[in-house]
Amino acid sequence: MRAVFEHLTTSGDHSFLARRFTVPGFTAPYHFHPEYELTLIVQGEGQRFVGKQIASFGPGDLVLLGPDLPHCWLSRDRGDEAVCEAVVIQFGEQINGIDFFGVPEFRQVRKLLQQARSGLQPGADDKAWLAPAMMALVDKAPLERLTGLFSLLDRLSTSTGLKPIDSMFANHAYSQHETARFQRVFAYLIAHFREEVTLRDVAGVANMSPTAFCRYIKSVTQKTLVELLIDMRIHYATQLLTETDLPIQAIVFDAGFGDVPYFNRVFRKHKQMSPLTYRKKMAGQRRLP
Repeated sequence: MRAVFEHLTTSGDHSFLARRFTVPGFTAPYHFHPEYELTLIVQGEGQRFVGKQIASFGPGDLVLLGPDLPHCWLSRDRGDEAVCEAVVIQFGEQINGIDFFGVPEFRQVRKLLQQARSGLQPGADDKAWLAPAMMALVDKAPLERLTGLFSLLDRLSTSTGLKPIDSMFANHAYSQHETARFQRVFAYLIAHFREEVTLRDVAGVANMSPTAFCRYIKSVTQKTLVELLIDMRIHYATQLLTETDLPIQAIVFDAGFGDVPYFNRVFRKHKQMSPLTYRKKMAGQRRLP
């Protein structure tokens, strides 16, 4: 399994994509494409994967991603109980073959787009204007949509509150072969982290010996395979603790942990509190106005 290449097509009236959609759950596989992407989560909670970074997401999550940076948002499919909603804007280096971003007036925007190759997460101040601007862009007439995108990027390029998500893709000149191997490995882990994952299986995905793979995954992620799997499972467990009333034991096995005492120790190490305390804390925050 590898990160899936996504081919994007535009309509006859538009040179880039700006969409707002609702789905039962975010289930798109770990994927990449040559376009830049602005994604705003309007409704939904789960895990966001960008490059090798894992984070929890909820309403208001907003990122700018550069070309070929693999990513996905994963949430549980809750059917008619609730929906997930997102606004996604995708545009290329050139727009209909015209290098708009190459003109002198876009010098600052070009710097922003270069930084976006690491993935960028705006701060609260930027989200306050950027989220409604993205939602408004979807319904604009074709020319207003294009000029609106330029204005949005121009304003964002002056922000001092943007934080990189994964600098690996921008700071390291990985070969195409090395990048493809990383994408295969991470896509496999995302798809199978809730199952029993063996070192031999993942090393096979990377076409490496187990010993060589251990060195490789540590050099790329600064974590061992076990530590990486624990991170994925803990993020998923926190989602279940927050969104469901499932008993702790059920969450333990659903998240890929095979032992309740072990899960409790690991969870406390990562969150500095027990799973039950975490659940109560999150429930209290949700009740706040």
